[in-house]
Amino acid sequence: MKAFEKLALGVFPTPVHKLENISRLLGTQVYIKRDDMTGLGLGGNKVRKLEYLLADAKAKGAQVVFTTGGAQSNHAMLTAAACRKLGMTPVLILKKRGVTARQGNQLLEHLMGVDVRLMDTDSYEDIYAEMDRVGQEMGKPYYKIPCGGSNALGTLGYVDCVREIRDQGMQFDHIICAEGSGGTMAGLALGAKLYMPDTRVTGMMVDTDPFDRITVDLMREAAALLHADIVISREDFDLRDMCGPGYAISSQEGNAAVAMMAEQEGLFLDPVYTGKAFAGLIAMAEEGAFAPDDRVLFLHSGGAGGLFAVEM
Repeated sequence: MKAFEKLALGVFPTPVHKLENISRLLGTQVYIKRDDMTGLGLGGNKVRKLEYLLADAKAKGAQVVFTTGGAQSNHAMLTAAACRKLGMTPVLILKKRGVTARQGNQLLEHLMGVDVRLMDTDSYEDIYAEMDRVGQEMGKPYYKIPCGGSNALGTLGYVDCVREIRDQGMQFDHIICAEGSGGTMAGLALGAKLYMPDTRVTGMMVDTDPFDRITVDLMREAAALLHADIVISREDFDLRDMCGPGYAISSQEGNAAVAMMAEQEGLFLDPVYTGKAFAGLIAMAEEGAFAPDDRVLFLHSGGAGGLFAVEM
């Protein structure tokens, strides 16, 4: 890991603490990793990825950074915030899907004075081609970050997170996270394999992409970057479909989970990612997946901006 340059964008380590009331209700030992407190923008999991990705962008001389996602993308907002901090120019080319009004992350991007362009397409290939067109038109060195920062380099951010958890003196039987583009889940699963082999990682899928294949591919690519001599397969992690009515569309179970966390612990999840992921954790507990003395870690990956752009 030390062979890879990374920037100091976040505030780490993020806290881990027990959810006493939730643990009592669910009959197991539930803890939370506060990656909503990573210190940039409104916090969130993308900061760990951006430390590696933007270090690579700077090393390659980029002045302009492109990225993409939905209209309320947490990743896009945090990429813009990181670029402003670093003196780089962010350009967001987002799918015209979801809430496009000046609410939530769209409002935050407006406050940062970011160039936001909405494309009426479902194809990321179209968006990446538009990045090249705009970049060439701008005439400055540019760097493209994929949706969610989910490539092999970005995945290292969550390999690092598992090492951080271990170094905090924590051991867990399970780690639960949302899976929306793959990189966070792949990093946690690879990190667990390297640093916490007795920990089982479960990704709560909030989109309909083939995450069984995506997660394995990202794990293998990140392991290759690390020259890790390990065999990676689909058996290394679990997945659960929590998409509900669709990506970026709130679900009844997800909204109930958001309310439970707020009412019981005074913490706020979002209805697109963490709410659905926590709903999956609740369902597993109700199904008897956890023993009373199991230690279950929920990764709070942020998403506060999106909370203020939807009706629940």
